[in-house]
Order: sequence, then C-alpha cells, then structure tokens
Amino acid sequence: MKNKGQIFFLLTLFAVSFLAAQDLTLDSCRSMALRHNKASLISEETLKAAQATRRAAFTQFFPNVNAVGTYMYNTRGDEMSLMGEDGVLPVGRLDSDGKFTYNLDPTKGDVDVYTDQYGRPINSKGEVTTDYKEWIPKHVAYLPKDAMSFDMTHIFVAGIGFTQPVFMGGKILELYKMSKVAENIAQIKHENDVINVLIEVDEAYWRVVSLQKKKELASEYNNLLRKTYNDVEQMFEEGVITKSDFLKVKVKLNESEMTLTKAENGLKLAKMYLNQVCGMDFNYDYTLSYEENPVVWDLVSNDSIRGDISQRPEALMLEQSVSLAKSEVNIARSRFMPNIVAQGNYIVSNPSLFNGFDKSFKGSFIIGLGVTVPIFHFGERIHTLNAAKHNLRIAELTRDEAMEKMELQANMKQNSRNEAVKQNVMATNNMEHAQENLRQAQIGFEEGVISTSDLMGAQTAWVSAKSEMIDATINLMLTDLYLNQSLGRIKNTYKN
Repeated sequence: MKNKGQIFFLLTLFAVSFLAAQDLTLDSCRSMALRHNKASLISEETLKAAQATRRAAFTQFFPNVNAVGTYMYNTRGDEMSLMGEDGVLPVGRLDSDGKFTYNLDPTKGDVDVYTDQYGRPINSKGEVTTDYKEWIPKHVAYLPKDAMSFDMTHIFVAGIGFTQPVFMGGKILELYKMSKVAENIAQIKHENDVINVLIEVDEAYWRVVSLQKKKELASEYNNLLRKTYNDVEQMFEEGVITKSDFLKVKVKLNESEMTLTKAENGLKLAKMYLNQVCGMDFNYDYTLSYEENPVVWDLVSNDSIRGDISQRPEALMLEQSVSLAKSEVNIARSRFMPNIVAQGNYIVSNPSLFNGFDKSFKGSFIIGLGVTVPIFHFGERIHTLNAAKHNLRIAELTRDEAMEKMELQANMKQNSRNEAVKQNVMATNNMEHAQENLRQAQIGFEEGVISTSDLMGAQTAWVSAKSEMIDATINLMLTDLYLNQSLGRIKNTYKN
C-alpha cells in the first residue's frame, strides 16, 4: 500500500507539472472546476436521490406482496376445551322427509320423558311441571368433555398475500407525477449549480486575463520609461536638460516599478483564486490562452429576450413549482373519492380445522375486495382542497412576477452589454490614437523638438488608453456572460 501511495503521488506530481507547463484555456478551467466544485457534486447526488425516489413512486402501481410466518407456544395449550364438564344432548328423530327433528312439545308428537308415579312430567328438581320446556327426556346422547378438548401447545401459522390498489382517487398517479416534478427540479438545480460554477470560473479566468495583460502593460511601460530614463540621464550629463526634468523621469520610473510590483502581486492572487476554483494547488503557475480580439456580438431583440428567459433555470423551476401545486390540488380532490383495494392471501396453519381438529399443515386461498367511501368529515377535506387551490394561485402569481423581473433584468443586462460594445470600440480607437501620438512624441523627442514632459505625457496617455482598452475588453466579455446567463443561454456541455 505504501508503494501504491508513492506511485499515485508521483503520477499526480507529474500531471501537475505537465499542467503547469501548459497554457490553460477557458474550456479546460471550466472542466476542472466542475470536477472539483462541491456544490455541483452535491446537487448531482441530490438528482440521483430524486431519480431513485421517482422509481420508488412508480412501484406503487404494482401489487405489494408479503410473506408472514408465526410460531406460538402455549403453556396451557393441552388444557383447552370447549366444555367445562361432560354433557348430554336430547335424542331426536329422522322424519320421513329426511330432516332431523328434536321436539319436546307434546302437541307436536309423542315424547318420552321422566314422570312421577302418576305419569306426570317432572323437571330436573323432581317437581311436577306443565311447562314442556322443563321436561327431562329419557333418551339422550352422552358428550364427554374429553371429546371437545384440543391440544394447542404448538401453533404454526404462515401465509403469503398481495395487496393491489385498484382505484385510489388518483393519489398514486399524482404522487408519481410529483416525484417526476421533484426529479425535474433536482435536474434543473443541478444545471443551475453548474452554470453558477461556470460563471464563477469565467469571472476568475477573465480577472486573471485582465491582470496578466495589466502586468504586461506595466512591464512594457517600465521598459519604455527605463529607455527614456537612460536617454534623459545622458542628456542631463551633457547639460541639455535640467535636473528637474531628469528627476521627473526618475520619479515616473520609480512609480512604474511600484505599479509593476502591484500588478505582479495582483496577478499572483488572482491565479491563486482561479486555482482554488479549479481544484489546483495555490502555487501552481501557468499562462492563460485567450483571444486577443474578442468577437463583437449582434444585439438581441426584445422579442428574443421574452422567448429566451423562459429557458432560464429559475423560470423552469418556477414552472415546475406550479406543476407541483397542481398535483397537490388533485391529491386533495382525490380524498373525496372512494378507495378500492384488491387483496389475496394463502394462509396455512397447524393445527388446522378443515377436517375436525387436525394437527397437520393445511391452508386455503382468500381473495377479497376492500372499498372505503368517505362520507362526512366536518368540512376538513373541502378546506384542505381550498388551501391547495390558494397555494396553486400563489405559485402562479410568483411565477408571473418572477418572469417580469427576469425580463427586466435581461433588458438591463442587454443595455449593459450594448454599452460595453460601444465602450470597447471607443477604447480601441483611443488606443490607436494614443499609440500614434506616442510614436510622434518619441520621434519629436529624439529630434529635440518635444520636451521630456510632453514625452512622458504621451507615454502616460498611452498607458491610460491601453489600460482602458483592457478594461473595456474584459468588461465586454463579462457583460456578454451575464447577458447570456439572464437569457438562459449558458448550458452544461461538460456532462459526464
């Protein structure tokens, strides 16, 4: 195991070294961030849980089959009897029609009963009675107590059965629909989490690009000032310029070196943040690969905005919330309907009573249909239904209000992007003019017709124009990113 750990560490170190030696693209940063981000991984697991719940809800359409088994030991099982003592039963007769008749009523036929010495019927107390119901028949059947005793010491019962919902008022169907809606919401939330990660990566990526270009600009400006400083220093030694002019250049050079140091530190921190987002070590170094000249996109019409915002994850989740509220209304309505359930069981027991008291395993099938009809519940169900309808209306109003706000937000992002496009064009033009102005100033300074202050002013204007162009370019990329987010155009193309 120790050798495997060392091999894994070396492979990881090699991969990191290889990665550090390569240029990182926006696409590679996005891919690494999605593999590292915990929120997207959590939402992915939530989606899998919702899918499993939906599959579990689908099984409710099928019968539920269960098997049971029971063994009981009765400490007094051998003492169980249906009679407390021995008993007797009067003897009847079989009539001509084949029916058994037992009769003590003398009006319906002769009876053979116990009498006194005068032939008068007596009761169990030996008293003469005219109530024929108290007469004692002479012919009886003897029924001993032992014949009605049973051994119930060991009792075995086993069975297997099923329960199949036939009609539940639509509850099972609506619950399945709700599970599908929950799965859709989990899917949309996962997509939204992925989109948020992509936006976070893009922001960090373009921040690094901006600071990387600012660092290059600071280094270029520092080299430019250093050349100017060397020329001015030579001119000062020759007495062509004053010490004041020389010191101005020196101060500018020191400021540029400080600016370069700040740009380097800012770039280092921005890279550390990007590394954290992408799941890399803070100290990994690299260069970013990007387009020098970004594409200028066409403007988006208002009609297109209205159609696109419906594809935003937020809009889709609100629509699913409305569907969920509709299912809750249907479930509340189903409580007014009867529930019908079919059941079937096969039960076997020992002792069994199918042929007397028999100590053997015997069983039988039992099939039935159960119906429950709601009648009256003091208005509880109608109030529940009304509450569900109000919740549905709330969900619809919430969706409509959110859609209006999202459309307003999309228009605001559209305006910001349009301004960024114009700002980028203006910054590019200003940069070209400042570049030409600097070139003319350098020529004039070399020919001695432009002062040191004018040259540094041209250099400062050039640096400012180029910095504004960098900011305008990055701002254009970010405003387009935010516009696409508000229109729901950012999609997850990095699915596993």
